[in-house]
Amino acid sequence: MSYLLRTYNLTKSYGDTKVVNMVNMNIRKGEIYGFLGQNGAGKTTTMRMLLGLIKPSSGEIEMFGEKVKTTSYQRPFKRIGSIIETPGFYPNLTGEENLEIHRRMMGVPDKKAIYRALEEVGLSRARNKKVKAYSLGMKQRLGIARAILHEPELLLLDEPTNGLDPIGIKEVRKKILELAHFKNITVLISSHILSEVEQLADKIGIIHQGKLLKELDSETIRKMNRRYLEIRVNNENKAAVLLEKKLNIPDFQVVEPGVIRIYGEIEDATMISRLFIEQNVDIYEMNVSKDTLEDFFVKLTG
Repeated sequence: MSYLLRTYNLTKSYGDTKVVNMVNMNIRKGEIYGFLGQNGAGKTTTMRMLLGLIKPSSGEIEMFGEKVKTTSYQRPFKRIGSIIETPGFYPNLTGEENLEIHRRMMGVPDKKAIYRALEEVGLSRARNKKVKAYSLGMKQRLGIARAILHEPELLLLDEPTNGLDPIGIKEVRKKILELAHFKNITVLISSHILSEVEQLADKIGIIHQGKLLKELDSETIRKMNRRYLEIRVNNENKAAVLLEKKLNIPDFQVVEPGVIRIYGEIEDATMISRLFIEQNVDIYEMNVSKDTLEDFFVKLTG
């Protein structure tokens, strides 16, 4: 499977401040890439550079197998759809009229493309309503309709669920999955909401203070979400020796003084607790939980 979008040491500086610092991003064709980071981490700036809205200070961008001239603003726009921050529209025009302007600008010959896009995002009934009467969530969905109107190969979505209620978020999530998995559209979606990205992404890139700290594929993410037995004891060193020597359990971790996490042996909780009691290891607390992407994110970003 080939890469559709890659960056090489992509950097953007404002004065002495590096907002994006040596980012190396690798996105395969047909993949949903979750770009995860706190507000101000550099997500939007990176996406603006990919779209040519701002010029990188240094580094390279490769799209559709070809290097992009980062010194210019030229991009293969007809192959890209996007929402960056809050989508802007002409407020005194209807949703349909706004999409008609975009259709003409992108050279889409079929006017029915407007109705298909509106249908895709659930705005068919609101197509004749002026955009100034749209709620924030409706404007967000209209932005997605505009982004997919010309059937792009690459979709860049910057916080696309902003302003949506839970039902709207679920609908957008479903639509993004359909676009990627049934229409083979490559999606780069940024968010600071870990649970949303985790449900969508085939791959996740974690950016913090302008640096891309880690890229994780879906298999790695799945393995991270392991259940574990957490035990709080009075002597974690003695407990660790008992687990290893007496029960042959190697997959455990002392996460802090007095706290041990045991992976893959949850059904043996009774046996473990009995051994600890027999060997005078006091148990203060025992519960079953699981690692999450949020745990990993917090640990990685500090």
